[in-house]
Amino acid sequence: MVDMKSNVSFACQCCLQPLRLDPKIYHHKKHTATELLNPIQQVVGELEPQSGSMEYLVPPFKLTESTNGTNGFMLVGDCGEIESLSHHLKIQENQCDIISSSNSADYPLCNNCTDSLLLLLDQQLRMTEGECSDYNEYLKKLEIEQQQQSHQDIEMETLTKELQDVWLAEKKMINELEALMKEEMATRNAIVQQERDNERVYSEEQRYYRKYSRYKYDLILAEDECHRLECQLTYATSQLEKLKRTNVFNATFHIWHLEHFGTINSFRLGRLPSASVDWSEINAAWGQTTLLLSALARKMNFTFKRFRLVPFGNHSYIETLDQQRALPLYGSGGFKFVWDMQFDTAMVAFLDCLQQFKEQVEKSDSGFCLPYRMKRGKIEDSATKISYSIKIQFNSEEQWTKALKFLLTNLKWGLVWIISQFTNDDTEH
Repeated sequence: MVDMKSNVSFACQCCLQPLRLDPKIYHHKKHTATELLNPIQQVVGELEPQSGSMEYLVPPFKLTESTNGTNGFMLVGDCGEIESLSHHLKIQENQCDIISSSNSADYPLCNNCTDSLLLLLDQQLRMTEGECSDYNEYLKKLEIEQQQQSHQDIEMETLTKELQDVWLAEKKMINELEALMKEEMATRNAIVQQERDNERVYSEEQRYYRKYSRYKYDLILAEDECHRLECQLTYATSQLEKLKRTNVFNATFHIWHLEHFGTINSFRLGRLPSASVDWSEINAAWGQTTLLLSALARKMNFTFKRFRLVPFGNHSYIETLDQQRALPLYGSGGFKFVWDMQFDTAMVAFLDCLQQFKEQVEKSDSGFCLPYRMKRGKIEDSATKISYSIKIQFNSEEQWTKALKFLLTNLKWGLVWIISQFTNDDTEH
């Protein structure tokens, strides 16, 4: 229920409804009223020329209860209170201006408008808080970006320096590359020249190897021929040494004995009743014997007197110098035929020639002596002093064979002497 009397000085700045202010606003201390009054005067002095801050100012009035009962209130003027009301109005106006200056809305306001304003201010507060949060995040982001930018600036400086170093290194490497390209070109030219030289050397090498192969082949043939000649020379040298150590008479004429027979080159000379020797073998033995005595005489440059030995194989003979008659040293059949007398004469002549050879040797060597004495167709055994005839006529086969054996023994001694003498001479020469 409204008091019977209330002061109404302002209207709502939003809905323009008249306002009844809180009675506490009229009760101020003097100090507070003075502080509120001074700014009011200043503010009013400043605001009056600009706008009608008192546009919605309502003159003081009182609300009284109507007696007629139609409105319930009526406005009644109070002249006695004009001076105090003006003073209070100034204070209230100053308060409203101070509040209005610090907010976006103008004061005073009614409750409904105040509630709406509070809701709006809550929304603005939330929006402002959200913006503040966004601004804080953005500020942090800017700080981080500034730090990053600072780091990036530092990195940029480092990178710039590195880029300059790399650029210098690149320039240096480009110069080196150009030098290397020049060297490469020179090297390529040198390689081309070397390849040409290589081809030329290769062709010369192939030609050389062909010549080398041909010369190598000729050398192999020559070496083979040389080896062959060396082998032949070695063989010839060995044969020569062998021949030097070998006497031609010993190699050509081998005089030995076989039981009761004297042999020359394995041919038996003689016949026995117990061993019948074929006449072809006896004739061959006489041919070898004639050849040996003739060779020994020729070795000594000795010529026989009255006879000339003619070696003719198994038909050898002795030629008489005075009569120019041939005495055969070969037989053809049994004993004691008339024609065998020429064979006997030939064997006696051969024994005479051997005696002449002995005497010639004794002239050169007084110490030379044959083991068996020879005289007039007979041979004497120096041990028994028995003489054996060389003839077939009137002789036994045993005695004739023994005489022939002694004959070959004497011839062997003469051969040994010749070998000893002329081998020494050949060695000395």
